[in-house]
Amino acid sequence: MSTQEHKAIIRRWIEEAWNRGNVDIASEIYAPHYIAKGSVANPDEELHGPEAIKQLVLRSRVAFPDIHFTIDDLIAEEDKVVGVFTIRGTHTGSLDGIAPTGKRVIIIAVDVWRFAEGKIVERCLASIDRLDLLRQLGVSPF
Repeated sequence: MSTQEHKAIIRRWIEEAWNRGNVDIASEIYAPHYIAKGSVANPDEELHGPEAIKQLVLRSRVAFPDIHFTIDDLIAEEDKVVGVFTIRGTHTGSLDGIAPTGKRVIIIAVDVWRFAEGKIVERCLASIDRLDLLRQLGVSPF
């Protein structure tokens, strides 16, 4: 599979699952032994398998029903894709114990995915400013 095909899979996942809520495509895109390290709300969280990524998207869409990812950049080499995203949404549902604030947030995230045999087998949340997210929600002690 080419790097362009890998990037197309990431674009499809972002558009269909994150932006439209169609998580049913997870089993087409993610390997059964998929593992993810880190999430927006919890840097220590690990997800295992397509069902776990579906639940992350659904949980996030409850907290931010209007969530929208803009793909700022995708860079691919060999079996890896690095994505830079701007994520926007309004916090109208609970987010890992944080009551809805009604505030609109904008955050930047960087993810690294690894592919094997045409499916995503690993994702690492490389960068996100969690403190900035908490500040925008008005719940940061700083």
